[in-house]
Amino acid sequence: MIHVSIHDVSPRWRDEVETALGWCHEVGVKPGLLVVPEFHRRFPLAADGAYCDRLRALAADGHEVFLHGYHHLSPSGAGVGHFVAQRVVSAGEAEFAAYDAPAGEALLDRGLALFRALKLPVHGFVPPAWARRAWLIPALRARGIDYVEDQLFAYRPVRGDRAFRPAINYASRTLGRRVSSVAYARLARGWHRAGLGVRIAIHPADLHHPWLVDETRALLAWAKGRTTDTVASLF
Repeated sequence: MIHVSIHDVSPRWRDEVETALGWCHEVGVKPGLLVVPEFHRRFPLAADGAYCDRLRALAADGHEVFLHGYHHLSPSGAGVGHFVAQRVVSAGEAEFAAYDAPAGEALLDRGLALFRALKLPVHGFVPPAWARRAWLIPALRARGIDYVEDQLFAYRPVRGDRAFRPAINYASRTLGRRVSSVAYARLARGWHRAGLGVRIAIHPADLHHPWLVDETRALLAWAKGRTTDTVASLF
């Protein structure tokens, strides 16, 4: 089983998200939508009524909606762990790897409250860059949020389940990352051929690189007929 999602859904990436949606619909997929309330502190979702209407319409049409951090941007910090999360794993976007439990839970609650106010469903929470601290899963369990994922695993905090469901995605920041992620994405198809469920993650920034556009469309064509539109099916 293959699940497809579009990350960083925000007015910031309006056109790119619509393009990716079109590609997914062409192969019969309704991808999950990982929605950022205020991307990089500059694109508040609540201020764009037309975009909120669009998201509600997509949700009504069967697209699952996930809270994807809040700002998708890390606060400043220090230490080796912060450096790895913010400079190696991400370009300063591993937001929920930077917060302790009180600060992180407050931001989580802020995002959930916003989704309620905007009448958007919440099918789960995915931390930016798939990076988190240990407090997140218990916090999600306490709030009845029964889906979260990282690069390798999908989790149901309420049920206490974990499934090895590796993500296939591209990294576009540098030429080296583009080359290595394309190589990985091609090899990672072997997980599914071996009978393992996988996740395909599309990032809007990928659409600005013609090579990654071609690779993404080829990946979706490969997945056609073997996909699920619900994360519950991953378990």
